[in-house]
Amino acid sequence: MVRRIALGALLLAAIAGVVWFGFQHWNRRVDSGDLNHADETEPAARKADAPVQLSPQARKNLNLVAKALQPTTFWRTIELPGVVIDQPGVSDRGVVAPIAGVVTEIHAFPGATVTPGAPLFSLRLRSETLHASQLELFKASREIEIAQKQRERLANLAESGALAKSRILDVENQIERLQVTVEAYRQDLESRGLADGAIDAVAKGEFITEFVVRAPDRQADGIDERSETEGEPESLPFSFEVQSLDSQLGQQVEAGAVLCHLADHRALLIEGRGFKDDMPLVQEAARNGWKIEADFAASEAKRWPPFTQELRIQHVANSVDPDTRTFAFFLPLKNQWQAYTQDDVSRLLWRFRPGTRMRLRVAVERLDNVLVVPQDAVVREGPEAYVFRQNGDLFDRRPIQILHEDRLFVVLANDGSVRPGFFIAQNGAASLNRVRKAQSASGAPSNVHVHADGTVHGAH
Repeated sequence: MVRRIALGALLLAAIAGVVWFGFQHWNRRVDSGDLNHADETEPAARKADAPVQLSPQARKNLNLVAKALQPTTFWRTIELPGVVIDQPGVSDRGVVAPIAGVVTEIHAFPGATVTPGAPLFSLRLRSETLHASQLELFKASREIEIAQKQRERLANLAESGALAKSRILDVENQIERLQVTVEAYRQDLESRGLADGAIDAVAKGEFITEFVVRAPDRQADGIDERSETEGEPESLPFSFEVQSLDSQLGQQVEAGAVLCHLADHRALLIEGRGFKDDMPLVQEAARNGWKIEADFAASEAKRWPPFTQELRIQHVANSVDPDTRTFAFFLPLKNQWQAYTQDDVSRLLWRFRPGTRMRLRVAVERLDNVLVVPQDAVVREGPEAYVFRQNGDLFDRRPIQILHEDRLFVVLANDGSVRPGFFIAQNGAASLNRVRKAQSASGAPSNVHVHADGTVHGAH
């Protein structure tokens, strides 16, 4: 009996020891977290690398665009502010009164367009010197006619032997002197703006009392005289635009007084501004003739043909503004224009006008054999950066090395993590990353919908 009791006690003690050992081991697993996560470690790793699968509606909501990567050359740039300004001596020109007079009529007003040679003002002459020149020209012309008739009479007498030929020579010399006088007065009237026909009329006694001031005939050299329309460029004779009037009806103006200003905005300048630290980079771009990109307003660009001119720095200013501590550099700009007619008046629409602001991207370094994607194609998680490669309906996340980035583009190393030919999502990388996390958490990578506001809904 005692023996059986002792054996039972030993058996109970052994069972209690096993239970206590198992309880202690279970507590250690709970404290270390192994018990809670042991069944999720491997599936979670697999979920983290799982590709993103989107429904057709999700791709439409994200407006996803995928393009194949191609190795290219990328220019690292710095962005500097720029503004369009007049090109001195070319863009704007003043029209002056060639003679003194009173403004009796204005033919063109601000906003109107005028072709070269078109009338601008009518002046009633008040110049005594002009009247004197007309009078002297008429007198000299009449004296030449009288002298020529006298020479004919003397020539007839000389043939009969009744007159010495020396008298004829005296008359011929007189005619030559008068012709010099006529030529001098014609030059004087021509310099005052009178046309040859008007000068011929003055020589006949038809004096000019009113003078018409016309738009300049000479146009800026080297400018493409074609209108830029939304379709094919059409041939359009160039027209000046009346920018401002500097005289009024009834106003008496002196010779040389400015009557109006005409705008010839076919040739303008872009003035860029940079700080002292930017000067070596800008000077290097100017020295090497590197192309400069201008970032114009997107809404404006939709109404005009593509801007294809290659902008290059013409010169760098030789002084620094002491107030702003910036220096200027200048780029020639060929303008675009469109013509329209309103109330039978032809008018011009310029694409670029003085005061238009923009961003200038100045090239400073060349990067060869690199891959370039838009900023929206890259998503970041801490120090890591990723893009999404499209494979049918799936998008798998690929790590990348960033060599350079700016406001618009990201330059990737062509190191094998992504290779030329890979179709990479060009936008929506952040949304795709949210979808990936939602699918990993739910464990259901199919039938994921992305709403227009970017929220993710997964159907299990």
